[in-house]
Amino acid sequence: MKQNPERRRARLAVRHHLARPAATVAEAARGVLALHATDPASVYLAAAARVPDATVTSIEDELYGAGSVVRMLGMRRTMFVVPVELAPVVQAACTVQVAAKERTKLLGFLDRSGIAEPAKWLARVETATLDALTARGEATAAELAQDVPELTTRITVGQGRWQGQQGASTRVLFLLAADGHAVRGRPLGSWLSTQYRWARLAPWPHLDPAEARVELARHWLRAHGPGTVADLAWWAGWTLTQTRKALAELPTAPADGDAYVLADDTAPVPEPGPWVALLPALDPTPMSWQERDWFLGPHRPALFDRSGNIGPTVWCCGRVVGGWAQRKDGEVVYRLLEDVGADATAQVADAAARLTAWLGDARVTPRFRTPLERELVA
Repeated sequence: MKQNPERRRARLAVRHHLARPAATVAEAARGVLALHATDPASVYLAAAARVPDATVTSIEDELYGAGSVVRMLGMRRTMFVVPVELAPVVQAACTVQVAAKERTKLLGFLDRSGIAEPAKWLARVETATLDALTARGEATAAELAQDVPELTTRITVGQGRWQGQQGASTRVLFLLAADGHAVRGRPLGSWLSTQYRWARLAPWPHLDPAEARVELARHWLRAHGPGTVADLAWWAGWTLTQTRKALAELPTAPADGDAYVLADDTAPVPEPGPWVALLPALDPTPMSWQERDWFLGPHRPALFDRSGNIGPTVWCCGRVVGGWAQRKDGEVVYRLLEDVGADATAQVADAAARLTAWLGDARVTPRFRTPLERELVA
């Protein structure tokens, strides 16, 4: 199968629900496998870009009420909002490995902080914290510390210039979530808050990690193929060996160069017609591949920070054509980095006006600032 850039962009538009809207947050998340959740705003804005009738309330209802999606640690030690049926797959394929590394790291921090017998101390505090969550049903870190005083212990984390002091509750709750025992619930304050309530999480089915990697690779190819070994390894946070083994278990067909698609997914996706979209910082679509030239073109310097995090982007027919930002007065402003024609330019202006209205009194500043975003709000 040969997959030219136009066909790749058509697949992206349809499968990522940018030209064919989704009805729910869960459907939107399935289209891209997972919504990035490092920055709380990204979840809502990525969902709103794909679900035309979505409101903050309707998104919250799916996040915290219906149970159709779950916020969890996943690929590359990153927070995601994942369709609930995929959560056990992500847990076994990615999070288990991350959790093991985080546990080793935390035990080292506890030892350096003067905690005697760190493993026993941590096991005792984890058990007590889970008991407190069970009793309370839902609780903040501060409320849990009332029941488990050890959570207030100050520990030394990081090294060198990154070394600092941190309350044990942050690391303990992070580890309980990574192990699949606890989950972040509704935030304190607005939908932009990074302070969450916590709750017990019912155990997910146990899956073999190697088999889970095969299943996650299948879903990734369905959503993001054609893709290369390097693309999938980067996205999942796997080694090249793990990635090659997972792909070897799947029926695949070659696409452009060294890229692959699933063997039953070689037919071209019909061209969806003209469309535009304003996607948030860390949106899952531009963050789905390591190699992005086929949709990004020459615009990387303006739209990425130094660590490789993408900022807010303007899309037209499967290509990144500019960036956007929200000013202090609430207006969403944008800059096109190439000529897209009068009709598409008018569509972008309409999309910016709609997003301004959707955000209302909320003010969104990306956690990772990019050159163009800074220029637009200066």
